[in-house]
Amino acid sequence: MTIQDLLGTFDVQKQGNAMHALMTRLYPICRSITGDGIRETLAELRNQIPFAVEEVPSGTQVFDWTVPKEWNIRDAYIRNAQGEKVVDFKKHTLHVLNYSAPVRAKMSLAELQPHLYSLPEQPEVIPYRTSYYTERWGFCLPHRLREQLPEGEYEVVVDSTLEEGALTYGELFLRGEEEDEVLISTHACHPSLCNDNLSGLVLSTMLAKFLSGVRRRYSYRFLFIPGAIGSITWLARNEATAFRVKHGLVVACVGDSGPMTYKKSRRGNAEIDRAVLHVLEASGTPYRVKDFSPYGYDERQYSSPGFNLAVGSLTRTPHGEFPEYHTSADNLEFVRPEFLGDSLLRYLEVVRLLEGNRKYVNTNPKGEPQLGKRGLYSSLGGNVHAKQLEMAFLWILNLSDGNHSLLDIAERSGVSFSECESAAALLAQHGLLVPSRRAI
Repeated sequence: MTIQDLLGTFDVQKQGNAMHALMTRLYPICRSITGDGIRETLAELRNQIPFAVEEVPSGTQVFDWTVPKEWNIRDAYIRNAQGEKVVDFKKHTLHVLNYSAPVRAKMSLAELQPHLYSLPEQPEVIPYRTSYYTERWGFCLPHRLREQLPEGEYEVVVDSTLEEGALTYGELFLRGEEEDEVLISTHACHPSLCNDNLSGLVLSTMLAKFLSGVRRRYSYRFLFIPGAIGSITWLARNEATAFRVKHGLVVACVGDSGPMTYKKSRRGNAEIDRAVLHVLEASGTPYRVKDFSPYGYDERQYSSPGFNLAVGSLTRTPHGEFPEYHTSADNLEFVRPEFLGDSLLRYLEVVRLLEGNRKYVNTNPKGEPQLGKRGLYSSLGGNVHAKQLEMAFLWILNLSDGNHSLLDIAERSGVSFSECESAAALLAQHGLLVPSRRAI
């Protein structure tokens, strides 16, 4: 089976429903940059696709960073003087400051307040807060609830551990005909947050599942990693071979109703940048484009100057640009199956373009070859599709000198990539084109 065959039968709603169902199973798990939560998440994903799970010991030096102690949590709560749990981690994983140090104490409301986090501007939601590299303890709660806490004594418990352990990540490698790789990277560290980033986890998983069953020109590497420290760790462990990554995408925030948004790679005009923009333009739906900046998700690590890999980020509404971002409102209702399915379709279309973007050489370059005697010119006038195909023939024959890829030709001619790909296949069948050995 080819990618094109797969796209021909792709059902947006069906695949969106499957991804949302997987997300529902992952939602209750308390994930972080280390610990059993991320292991449990990877175990669930491995029920869908087989991949390796890597463990990197705490204290390992990874460039300028050090793999931190492992964090695990069993329980956390605040109990009032009447014995009622007014904040309960078991009701929502966001209630505890992620990576909170352990604590077991009794204190007044005034002593408790510096350890509480809420959003006055969004009083009904629980914020998501972390303290990965500074040991502190704390709780997150709706601001409305915080304002209603009466004076009195409170019991606070965070039953957690910060101990020597490991950083855990998942890695799937799908070998293709070529050693050159396409990197698909997604962060797996956020707790009960759906758009950021259970949506990225489930889309990457489904994309890997599809690609494992088709013929592949490129090799594909999927990473399910903790944000920032995970990509830095992977780069440190694969410094000698990272150059094989020719194209890459960081997957996040792909389940909301916003238009597709592409953040370019550091290079700005790499093949992956052009491929994504061509797919978004051809989709006929609204989209946005953002230039690279060294702030965001793991694309900034892959694009750091010591590597400068061609890695962009394809999202819907970007991080920080939707009010539900990093709050309990980023839930199973906020992310919808139809948008998950549509995002997966765009990713598959990008892959299809990368796979088909080749350079050719015209075998009859002196003058225009006679297409009519080969049955490549339509004998019926007025057929719009036939005219488009004929223009694709002419452009491809003219520019197939071994220097221009099909994407180059599509961009210059205004003919869609899919039309160029179909035309090139017909010309090759009739012996008028042969693949070029020159790299894209």
